[in-house]
Amino acid sequence: MFRHTKVFRNFLISYLVILAIPSIAGYMSYRTSINVTTSVSIENSVTQLQKSKELLERRMAEVEGLTRQLAINQDLAVLINERATQESVNVYGIWKMMRDVTAVGQTNDFLRHFFIYLQNYNVVLAPGSAYFRPEHYYAIYHYADLPFEEWREQVLDATHRSELIPLKEFVSGTQRTSVITYMQSLPLDSFHDTSPAVVVVVIDEAAIASLLSGITDRYGGWVRVGDEQGGVVSLTGIEESAVAAMAADSRFDAGRISQFYEDDLVITIRSEKNGWVYQAGIPREALLENANKIKSITWTVTGIALFAGLLVGLALAYRNSAPIHRMLTVFGQEAKTGRNAFDFLQGNIAEMITNNRKLESELRRQQPLVRDAFYKRLIAGEFQSREEIVAAAVQSGAGLGGNAGFVGIVQINGYSGMNDVEVLNELSAARLILKQAMLDLAGPVPITELGADKSVVMLFSEEGSEGAFDRDQADALFRHLSELLFREYKISVFAAVGNPFASITDVSLAYEQAKLALERVDPTRTNDKSVVWYGETKPESDTYYYPLDVELRLLGTIRAGELEEAKRIVRMIVSENKDVRELSPEMKHQLALEIKGTLLKLLDQKTFQESEASVDVKARILALQSTESLDAFQAEVDAVMETMCHTIASKKNDMHVKIVEQIKSFVGERYSDAELTLYRIAERVERPEKYISQLFKEVTGTNLSDHLEQVRMDRAVELLKESAHTIDEIASLVGYNSSHSFRRAFKRVTGVSPSAYRQSVEN
Repeated sequence: MFRHTKVFRNFLISYLVILAIPSIAGYMSYRTSINVTTSVSIENSVTQLQKSKELLERRMAEVEGLTRQLAINQDLAVLINERATQESVNVYGIWKMMRDVTAVGQTNDFLRHFFIYLQNYNVVLAPGSAYFRPEHYYAIYHYADLPFEEWREQVLDATHRSELIPLKEFVSGTQRTSVITYMQSLPLDSFHDTSPAVVVVVIDEAAIASLLSGITDRYGGWVRVGDEQGGVVSLTGIEESAVAAMAADSRFDAGRISQFYEDDLVITIRSEKNGWVYQAGIPREALLENANKIKSITWTVTGIALFAGLLVGLALAYRNSAPIHRMLTVFGQEAKTGRNAFDFLQGNIAEMITNNRKLESELRRQQPLVRDAFYKRLIAGEFQSREEIVAAAVQSGAGLGGNAGFVGIVQINGYSGMNDVEVLNELSAARLILKQAMLDLAGPVPITELGADKSVVMLFSEEGSEGAFDRDQADALFRHLSELLFREYKISVFAAVGNPFASITDVSLAYEQAKLALERVDPTRTNDKSVVWYGETKPESDTYYYPLDVELRLLGTIRAGELEEAKRIVRMIVSENKDVRELSPEMKHQLALEIKGTLLKLLDQKTFQESEASVDVKARILALQSTESLDAFQAEVDAVMETMCHTIASKKNDMHVKIVEQIKSFVGERYSDAELTLYRIAERVERPEKYISQLFKEVTGTNLSDHLEQVRMDRAVELLKESAHTIDEIASLVGYNSSHSFRRAFKRVTGVSPSAYRQSVEN
């Protein structure tokens, strides 16, 4: 498949480079998206922790607000300032105060568990309960690792100013939990070692953790809140030892708000109000969940795109390198030379372009000569059919402009018999002036030289069309030409014009008539006439009219099988001899013998020798007699020519059918060759490309390219009915370089795709 490896690699590398450019841009965009997504996730996490901090600070502010409310409570102030004795206890005041504080704990879960210790009464007031001895309270609520005496000394008997006991294990009845403890002495301005009263708020860690659950519930990480002295206020999802190890690690910067430490994003926020430190650890995978989704989708799509791009690159590289390889094969470059293929092609193509330009320049230079040669052949009657004349006119670039018109011979007077150099130069200049004058009068008309002092002018136009030449116009044109040349340049000319022709095949006859008119008239004795017409002259003898060129044209027309043209030539011969001349019976007989001889010459051809009708035709020719009128003789000749042209046409058709069958046979043998072209077929049948293309269309009614495609499709249908080959293999087997071209051609011919056709057959 990859025979042209070097060219193929060059194309493939180019496509891969083109594919790499958007891939690099896509990777940069992907990295930007990942970074933006990561930044947004980190920012959201910091914001979430900041909100949790603010909520916790508000709740702690409410706790502090409780102590300030109690400090200004009149009933509590009365109890604090009373002197208590065993005989006098303000039971009502204590009961009333206990009732008042009961409602406070229902508004804030941080105030669910608090008490007021009255030093003078040695009473612990809690919502819903009053303990007249602290031991009773301690029996139900106490720290797991703190004895009663220490608890009394550190909590009840000490003076506190918004103090906080870090997280400790706490026993509440039969349950164990961890709590922090907020303590405030009353009144607020107590400065003694002991204070009259102490407000103690026991805050369950679960209540604090609920405020920080926004991070742990979302990401499943850990949260730690520490007080200003480093004590633990709340700890969820991690051991304190791990936090301590992280803080001691030199890789961890405690001053940064966010940083990645091992597999976690660690966020650190310090409160400006109380100095607490809030830390949250979020697993990297959870934080980058969206980024990982983007990464997964991006890599998947990129991988598929790269794979598809590689396949497309391979296909395009093969498709685009195949023509270059074929060109290299045509130019004959050997792969082992190591020469760059594109440089090689550039050199050869540049050389071809240079040679082509030289050829075009040479053709342009020789075109006037080719055109003049065509005009000379046209007036000499060397063409056998109208189609041949039209084809030669197109090839030479001679614009005839119509089928009808006139032929005139313009002779420059005064130079007869003079052949020295100076005279020839004067005649050459005179002919150029004559051409320019004719161009000014009638536009571009075909003119060719006839000797040194004569020029043949052909006036063409479509018969019956607007602007067509008639006899009067043609006569006036030649007279104006003569007057203009004499008036402007003192050049005397004389024009002899033949009868009008109605077909371009009669140009030679009109020329012969003009030549005869020129021969019959002495330009010096025309009574000042500058134009003479063939019909105005009389022949010098009574001999019959049947020139050699007319005979040759008649032979060529019959050989070509063009019956109507042959009849027209015979009609012209008869008209010339009947209307213009008065022939004696002997001359008529002699003319009939000449025409019979012409027809007998045709019987010597191989076409008639192999025909069964040759004997009958020969007998009919020999039976031709001129005893009757020339019109009757013409009718008999027409009948014989009709038979001969029919025989020739039949032979031509047989030959054409044979060539077409040869073409079909060759196509049937070589349809699988992707290099099968019109040139290869023409080379096989030894005919020009245009000829076999037109011939095939005429005989079969189908274009040769369509026939080749149909043959390939018929074979493809047979292969699709089997299951031994894939569609790509079938495309190669029926002569297509690419399966895409095969699929398009198959659908265009059959109306369905190859895969759909195979499925319909299998079902």
